[in-house]
Amino acid sequence: MTRMTLRADDVVVGVDTHKDEHAAVLLDGHGGRLAELMLPATAAGFAQVLTLARGHVGPAGRLVGFGVEGTGSYGAGIARYLRRHGQQVHEVNRPPRKGERRLSGKSDLIDAEHAARQVLAGLTLAVPKTANGQSESLRLLKIARDTAVKARTAAMIALKATLVTAEEELRARLEPLTDAKLIAACAALDPAGDLRGPDAAMRHVLASLARRWLALHEEIAAHSRHLKQLTQAAAPRMLELVGVGFDIAAELLVTAGDNSDRVRSEAAFAKMCGACPIPAGSGRTNSRHRLYRGGNRQANAALYRAVIVRMRWHQPTIDYVTRRTAEGLSKREIIRCLKRYLAREIYRRLPPSDIDPVPVTNPDSTDLRAA
Repeated sequence: MTRMTLRADDVVVGVDTHKDEHAAVLLDGHGGRLAELMLPATAAGFAQVLTLARGHVGPAGRLVGFGVEGTGSYGAGIARYLRRHGQQVHEVNRPPRKGERRLSGKSDLIDAEHAARQVLAGLTLAVPKTANGQSESLRLLKIARDTAVKARTAAMIALKATLVTAEEELRARLEPLTDAKLIAACAALDPAGDLRGPDAAMRHVLASLARRWLALHEEIAAHSRHLKQLTQAAAPRMLELVGVGFDIAAELLVTAGDNSDRVRSEAAFAKMCGACPIPAGSGRTNSRHRLYRGGNRQANAALYRAVIVRMRWHQPTIDYVTRRTAEGLSKREIIRCLKRYLAREIYRRLPPSDIDPVPVTNPDSTDLRAA
């Protein structure tokens, strides 16, 4: 990989992020270690490391950039702060446990130095999500909706498991009901007695679980309305695709991020979604490929759901399945192919990147990707 030529008075910073405290290591342009710092995960701590880095830049040097681990979680705050102050932020990978960590040991400062050296060598130049637009709003809404859906399912399972141990008369009356009628009947139960009695306690618990289910159902409906509105506003062309509803579209928009231009090609987007084949040949077997098992698994599951719908209702997809089945492909292999094709369609309908509300102008920064 071609890398830029750096001077000894240039500075590269690596940051290992945690919930309450980050570790930072400063390297010069030739890889020499300049300084190290443990900083609190606050705005004051972020300002401290930025001031320290600028103080080590030589007269003709530049603050090249920051390599930050976990820019989507613990590193989101410092990444956002650095971008607002005109610095280039690169998302770096953690060192592999069986490789570099085993040889060099493990500490926060060692991980921070590893992050800095990745940027210095030009090995990892991933652009993190900006998390400042509609995709970030969709991500937050999906967190609330998905957790509410899980809680509603857990409430229904607990209600039915509890009902199994009810008195025969109550059980015989409630068990044959459909889920909707069961919830309504249980919510209307009145303990009508001292809860020290098992029958009254059973009625109280069933009513409590049913009312919890109803409350969660209303919460999910509210989140769904907001998700539909935001998704329709953000990517109306994506919702025109067969099998792509608001939930699937929202998941794929979250995967791409607000700065979707960071995904340079539809092949890169397919790899982000775990839907690309990768070579697995050796010796005389050079044409073999296998499934890529990395990427965003939630996005991969969203593509799978859309493909299953298309295999049932989309005539071109039905014809494709028929043809590929006649060629000897299994259903599993056909679904893999369809997910790859759908990823291409989705990529072409991604909305343009949201404009960063804070202009980034930093004369010290150098775009490593252009080198």
